[in-house]
Amino acid sequence: MDIDETPDRLDAHDEEVAAHAGADPEAFLSVLPHFYRGSVSQTTRAQDRLDRTTDWAITLIAALLSVVFASEDMPAHLLLIGLILLGMFLFFEVRRYRFFDVWRSQVRFVEENIFANVFNPADVEYHPNWREKISDDLRQPTFKVSYLEALSRRVRRVYALLFVVVGLAWVFKITLFSPGAQWTEAAALPGIPGLVVATALALFYIAVFLIAFWPGKRKAKGEIHDVEPGYWKEADDERQ
Repeated sequence: MDIDETPDRLDAHDEEVAAHAGADPEAFLSVLPHFYRGSVSQTTRAQDRLDRTTDWAITLIAALLSVVFASEDMPAHLLLIGLILLGMFLFFEVRRYRFFDVWRSQVRFVEENIFANVFNPADVEYHPNWREKISDDLRQPTFKVSYLEALSRRVRRVYALLFVVVGLAWVFKITLFSPGAQWTEAAALPGIPGLVVATALALFYIAVFLIAFWPGKRKAKGEIHDVEPGYWKEADDERQ
């Protein structure tokens, strides 16, 4: 066969095989389970990556507390390094959470508009054009939750407690576990008075709790915890 005669692309009939399957209910229902299982698998993997980040953060804090309280000679500012490392883990986790939410929202969207109607066909579809929405999201994936909302959720559910544990450990270290020095001396850093360090930490924890209980309007899709469900895609806000 001449090189020029070698087909380098599918013909029009082959390219439209998926469109024919979408128009045939029986063919569409045979494809749907594979799509659903794939989305669930992606969600599970994303959840595993998210959990591993949290596990590493907890392991780090446990190891750091063991080192700091192993001896009175250990300085309290090691715990401040722990706060910085926690912030790094939080940054990674927020990013992973946003990707996890992409797959989670897709799975919920399929369950809501397909499987819910299978169990009770009398109900009206929540999204009449759900197939178009899924197709649009597969072609142009978008985050369903904003960075600030994802940050607030991860701080509120996981990292607020870890920050509090480290903060209480720091307070105990500069008071109860440093009997030979004033707390301002134990809290001081090279060139920075202890009172300044304590003030900076107080401001940091105020910011943490403001983020954790951020009162902004919920945009992520979800129907749990007595929260009004949001839109599936951020672009829906523009069409209202």
